[in-house]
Amino acid sequence: MTITITPPSTRPRLEITGPDVAGTDQILTSEAIDFLTDLHVRFSGRRHDLLLGRQHRRTRFSNGADPDFLPLTAGIRADPGWRVAGPGPGLEDRRVEITGPTDRKMTINALNSGAKVWLADMEDATSPTWTNVIGGQHSLFDAIRGQIDFTSPEGKEYRVGDTTPTIVFRPRGWHLTEKHLEFTDRAGQICAASASLVDAGLYLFHNAQALIDSGRGPYLYLPKLEGHLEARLWDEIFRFTETYLGLRYGTIRATVLIETITAAFEMEEILYELRDHCAGLNAGRWDYIFSVIKNFRARGPRFVLPDRSSVTMTVPFMKAYTELLVATCHKRGAQAIGGMSAFIPDRRDPEVTDKALAQVRADKQREAGQGYDGTWVAHPDLVPVAREVFDAALGDRIDQRHRLREDVHVTAAELLDIPSAGGGEPGAVTDGGLRGNVSVGVRYLEAWLRGIGAVAIDHLMEDAATAEISRSQVWQWVHQGVVTAEGSRIDAARVEQVLKEVLADLPRTADDRFDDAADLFRQVALAEDFPTFLTVPAYTQFLVAH
Repeated sequence: MTITITPPSTRPRLEITGPDVAGTDQILTSEAIDFLTDLHVRFSGRRHDLLLGRQHRRTRFSNGADPDFLPLTAGIRADPGWRVAGPGPGLEDRRVEITGPTDRKMTINALNSGAKVWLADMEDATSPTWTNVIGGQHSLFDAIRGQIDFTSPEGKEYRVGDTTPTIVFRPRGWHLTEKHLEFTDRAGQICAASASLVDAGLYLFHNAQALIDSGRGPYLYLPKLEGHLEARLWDEIFRFTETYLGLRYGTIRATVLIETITAAFEMEEILYELRDHCAGLNAGRWDYIFSVIKNFRARGPRFVLPDRSSVTMTVPFMKAYTELLVATCHKRGAQAIGGMSAFIPDRRDPEVTDKALAQVRADKQREAGQGYDGTWVAHPDLVPVAREVFDAALGDRIDQRHRLREDVHVTAAELLDIPSAGGGEPGAVTDGGLRGNVSVGVRYLEAWLRGIGAVAIDHLMEDAATAEISRSQVWQWVHQGVVTAEGSRIDAARVEQVLKEVLADLPRTADDRFDDAADLFRQVALAEDFPTFLTVPAYTQFLVAH
């Protein structure tokens, strides 16, 4: 006699554990929660498996293995017959895209910027407080329906003009969770919701049809993918969502940020997996640099990078990555979108503004010359200079996809030529570079803890990606025993001394978060084990309870 014991089954559910904030009733409707629940039932397990795969890859790299082009997918790369769907309605012309967070004031500023596209950023430019997460969705809901306005505490009124850019929404990455929503699976196990599924799910559920009705469409930027299997998961989510919402197949279009070293080796496969839902790729330069440091941080002096300001887009390993992206995109009919120069103008300082405009112009001229179809800026005052450069490059065309860049032949060795940045040369790391990283890291984290995700610091736009470079460089320099040009050995004691000096020089207020920021910086820059993302411990320790 065989006795079969069936394990108890629980009805899957998603429960709101966060407090009521502005927009909750409009965004977290029962119908929206049902949709998010279905997304988690079908896809959260795959997400966990893919994150485990990331850990295994990092371990292999730490043990001396290098990423390479995949032998198993060589047939996809060799097949000349396939193309991606390309841009949807309203996304054909992307010569200038402005990036920024989704609070109401910044939403209106972005919509009035004159850019062709607004990257509505819930990821690196947003501190994921519960108020920001729901408030950002509320801002987008109202903006898409033409009903958004804002009055500042000083009484200044903000309203949207007649011509607005096409919105491309960036959800949080696969590695992040939303702890104000709890998912219970069929086995009764409880876990935090996936931030990616929450952000993308709410945006698509509420806005897809309204965007289609306006003559545009539901478009997303997909951040921090590490390979084509992660792209495949997104494609399956899009297929399910289109069926669930009654949308025509292929309506959702995604642009993938190539901002990890592993994704750089799988660009063609990523396009292939998303081909019916894909508009193009973007060169996410800052996270790409962070990914290089993170994956090779313990591989010895050969992989040390110099001062952050020295790692420009023209160093050979960065040039190889950006040129391969254009060639890969145009080979498959996809758009190639350039990255963001960090320089920003200062309306109170003409000299700073002139320098920023010159730096941005040079950066955009380089991208246009490489064949990019558009580019990012982080400030409305930079839209005209970027548009002027791409207007000149495009002429009467809307993009440069006709430029196939058949002259580009990038090898694995060129993508991995980290020494080409000169980090191992004497004097490549300076006392000023160390102090700058500590200062930027602490000041950015302090703002992030107060709910601000994009911050102007020393005339540069800093977000989570640039802060990651700052703290990961400090970690690497400490663990590799780097000696600065001035003769100082970078160790934990030296970093603590610089941290003390930075804090002493900062203007303090009774309600600032600099002490918390300094403690957090110690965790992510000086701990023996390297936290994979600074936002993970920062979110868990400081934002969930607020």
